[in-house]
Amino acid sequence: MRSLTVVSGKGGTGKTLFSTNLAWLFHQKGVATQLLDVDAEEPNASLFVQFIPIRTQPVEKLIPHIDESLCDRCGLCMKECQFSAITIAPKKMAVLAPLCHGCGLCARLCPQKAITELPKTIGNIRLGKTQEGFSFGEGILNIGEPSAVPVIRQLKNLAPKDAQIRILDAPPGASCSVVESLSGSDSALLVTEPTPFGLHDLRAAIAVVSEMKIPFKVVINRFDAGSSEYVEKIRHLDAEVIATLPFDRKIASVYAEGKLVVKELPKYLPVFERIIEAIGRGFA
Repeated sequence: MRSLTVVSGKGGTGKTLFSTNLAWLFHQKGVATQLLDVDAEEPNASLFVQFIPIRTQPVEKLIPHIDESLCDRCGLCMKECQFSAITIAPKKMAVLAPLCHGCGLCARLCPQKAITELPKTIGNIRLGKTQEGFSFGEGILNIGEPSAVPVIRQLKNLAPKDAQIRILDAPPGASCSVVESLSGSDSALLVTEPTPFGLHDLRAAIAVVSEMKIPFKVVINRFDAGSSEYVEKIRHLDAEVIATLPFDRKIASVYAEGKLVVKELPKYLPVFERIIEAIGRGFA
């Protein structure tokens, strides 16, 4: 199974637009397709593909609990925690759950065996199919939880592995959640827009995929007659632009209605065809 992660440095550039339309088009071509919405803080791909959930699975993170009757306040757990999630004072000790990554190091190191790990539900994943018939899954992080990484990791692990291509609709930015989304991917599609903010954040996304040694290409959304200079600027970043989607009010209208561009505006089908051809050739 090949894995393509659709990312961008900036929110609102059109990752979900490209992810959903590419998944639908791959499926129409007879390719066994899976679409995973790993933007667990704000998943919305299901709005465009008529998702039929079959299975829901809670996602848990292990949070340490300190038994004060056993703890001798040696401070080893606090010293070794890389996330400063444990505080020990002469009269008080506390586990700061929002900072805890659930790695379990403190429990393994405690010489008094005073630390046990208790599960905490931080979100859930939903798996199933779309009305069109291709595989779909999404992660949903509970409100107030600081990190979507465990949700993304479990979604990727539990989703069926029988597709020919897996498309991941990643979170915006260049955070830990994006790194987890990209982990294990064969290639990445970077979506940007022809604005100074778009170019600035594209640099951050390129830095991440380059550090992870993942082959990538770039597509530009909302492209118009004044956008040509951005193609040249992107080339100076050692990145190749393989497709542009024009700035068109009709596209915005179709998207706002929760519909797919390739179905409602077939004149833009060649844009997505070019991307699929590039994916087929490989991004290396």
